Amino acid sequence: MIEVDEVAVGPRARVYGEGWQSWSPTTWYGAADEIHRPAERWQHLMRFRPGAAVPDDAVQGEGLLVVDPGDGAAVRTYGVTDASAEVPSIRARWRDGRVAVSATGPVASWTTPAGGADAGIDALRAFGDRIGRAAGARAAAAVPRVWCSWYRYFEDVTAADVRENLHDLRAHALPVDVVQIDDGWSRGTGEWTAEDERFGSVADAAAEIRDAGRRPGLWLAPFVVGAGSDVARWHPEWLTGAAGHNWGDDLVGLDLTHPGVRGYLTDVFARVREWGIGYVKLDFLYAGAVPGTRHDTEATPITAYRSGLELVREVLGEEAYVLGCGAPLLSSVGLVDAMRIASDTFHEGGEDGSHGLRGRMSLQARAWQDGRLWTTDPDCLVARPGFALREEWAAVVRAAPGVRGFSDRIAELDERGLQLVRDLLEGPAHA
Repeated sequence: MIEVDEVAVGPRARVYGEGWQSWSPTTWYGAADEIHRPAERWQHLMRFRPGAAVPDDAVQGEGLLVVDPGDGAAVRTYGVTDASAEVPSIRARWRDGRVAVSATGPVASWTTPAGGADAGIDALRAFGDRIGRAAGARAAAAVPRVWCSWYRYFEDVTAADVRENLHDLRAHALPVDVVQIDDGWSRGTGEWTAEDERFGSVADAAAEIRDAGRRPGLWLAPFVVGAGSDVARWHPEWLTGAAGHNWGDDLVGLDLTHPGVRGYLTDVFARVREWGIGYVKLDFLYAGAVPGTRHDTEATPITAYRSGLELVREVLGEEAYVLGCGAPLLSSVGLVDAMRIASDTFHEGGEDGSHGLRGRMSLQARAWQDGRLWTTDPDCLVARPGFALREEWAAVVRAAPGVRGFSDRIAELDERGLQLVRDLLEGPAHA
């Protein structure tokens, strides 16, 4: 670690540490606050930065850390100016009324004049303006309003489900632009254009969505495969490092510099474009930047990752709308239109609200990114009466800037649920 700075702080000092990817816990910490750390290896791979040590006694930011002394002194920002090749980890440790800052590589620093309770947020916004301009951030004025299949159907969604909700969107005159088919339409990781017979035809579903005057959207996880998938078995030379566990299989990242992988991705997204889909949610993107051996020995995990995302954009076309999820944040600026900024609200088994609201902390901490790095995606509203936390979650999502989306079977919404959906879809999209 390189010693960067030491800042005198008061008892109300706070430190902001930016997480590595969409699902990484991100917040402001006081000196006595417990720091979020992975408890198991899979959590390190899937929620933190693979290959980067997580300290026991420091707040760690990946490419961005802010120290607000809390005593009226100027706020200090430490961060990258270019995240296209390397992103250093930055640490802050409290030491007897001071915060010592160190990093794994060179970082720039800036001072933001103290301005009361919002000084730290002002510093984050200034950083966002700076890096967003440098990286050519994409943040269109028009923010999508989305119906998504995930939180109601999970992997059991069918084309008939999409058709039913498409009908009900019209029947209730809900102002939705995008109808997004989430996970469940394909046979699994590594077989992204092999449609699951249980789902039906994606091409036909997309055509029906277009005929209804809405834009078809599709979920994919293109940079990761299961160790037991056909792609992994047939092309072991395409694989890089471990990427966690999901879908009942160990996950492995793809080498996005390998000609075979690039040809495979070209075929996948050419098919998606043939289906007439110009809105994609790309998930588990961190897998493209895991440590590992690559065909291009000069590539860093980040340059490899960006080359894969650039390829997807090239195949889909500039007019496509790309939403990243589970994505290395700062290294994605300029390549995606929108970004999920927190983990899923709940997983299967939490449909009743008993598992709480998992993403609230990070989405609130990262609201400053909207309009500066991309359009933020705070995740979908769930408004059906069976979700006990719908009022609490609706208040959080309505207050958050960015994508306006909901994920319910419309036929199951009561009068209050429909009103919550309308309030979200018809309300302001920017803070």
